[in-house]
Parts: sequence; structure tokens; C-alpha cells
Amino acid sequence: MQTQSLTYLIQEPKVIKEKNPLIILIHGYGSNEEDLFSFATELPADSYIVSVQAPFQVPPYGFAWYAITFDADMNKFSDDQQAIESRDLLVGFIDELAVKYPIDTEKVNLIGFSQGAILSYAIAVTYPKKINKVVALSGYFNPDIMQPKTDLDAYKHLKIFASHGTLDQVIPVEWARKTEQFLNTLQINAQYKEYPVGHGVAPQNFYDLKEFLTK
Repeated sequence: MQTQSLTYLIQEPKVIKEKNPLIILIHGYGSNEEDLFSFATELPADSYIVSVQAPFQVPPYGFAWYAITFDADMNKFSDDQQAIESRDLLVGFIDELAVKYPIDTEKVNLIGFSQGAILSYAIAVTYPKKINKVVALSGYFNPDIMQPKTDLDAYKHLKIFASHGTLDQVIPVEWARKTEQFLNTLQINAQYKEYPVGHGVAPQNFYDLKEFLTK
């Protein structure tokens, strides 16, 4: 499927209401929309589950939300301008989905992995009215790609579940541990959990995020 802006896969709700919640799955660097869609059958039956593909191609078969480059000393740099463009592209995508399907716009939830988690934080912090809950898996908080609100009441409704593998070799767990501090500053209701895995989602992690979404 495709909107004006992005390609996606969709699982329609099994429980049809007048308006149904939406869960958007946002994959990581070098992956595609099929990656997280494998979760779809396990997610709440009353929700539209939409797995979206990033706009930038990463050869041979992957996609990215923004470029990552390395210098001669192997220091890693993110293209923050591209990340901001993708952040806003995803917000526009939410609006397009809400026109196309009977979505409850008060119940738009994001599940992001890695680069997708970094963007999920940026969307929620910059556009809090758009988002209800965020599940941020194996990501970190990049303040350079978000515009926090000065009125912290904007975040009162927002809930975030963040998780990270203690053995993550792609994004160090120390980066993820700083997330709570940022979210507390904005008075966002957040919980953070760690699991003894690498850059991936442990079965217990999946169980915990499901509980977070349904309660």
C-alpha cells in the first residue's frame, strides 16, 4: 500500500469500532517494512497495525530514515537534517492514514526499533498532540532532532516504554540510559527496562511492550 508519502503494510483491526486505534511500526536502519510486521498478529486486535518503509534506499535491499556516516577514526555521525525531514514525513503520514481509515486520532501509538525508536521519541516530543503511546526499542534520545514544548502540560497524556539490550553492540546501552533523564525533564510518564540481549527484541521485552500497549 502507499500514501502520497510512504509505502506501508497494513493489518486491519479484527474488532471493528466506529474509530479504531492505530499502531505504527517504524523499522531501523537498513531494514524494511516487512521486518516489524512479523509482530502484527500478536498486537492488540482492536488496532490498525501499519508497518511503514523508510524513504532512503540502503543497498542492496534495505531502507533508512536518515544517513549514517563514519569518519576516518570510525566516529559515527547521523544526518540530523534528514532525520528531521523523516520525522515530519511520518507526522504527515499519520494525517494521511487518518483520512484514509477510520482511525481514533486520540489513540495513535508508535513502536520504533533503533533508528525508528530515535524518530519515535522525536515525533512524540515535537508533536505530542499527535501521539498517545510510544514503544522505543533499542534506540536513544537525540535532542538535536526535536523541538520540546515549553508548556509541559502538552505531555501530560503521553506514555513511553523504552527498552534496551545490555549487550547491544550497535547502540551502547549507556546512550539509552540517558533517556529517562531527558523524559523526566519534560515530565513525560516513562518506564525504561533492560534485557540481557544484543541489538534486538527479547521475548520478555515483547511480552512487556504488549502489556504496556494493552493496559
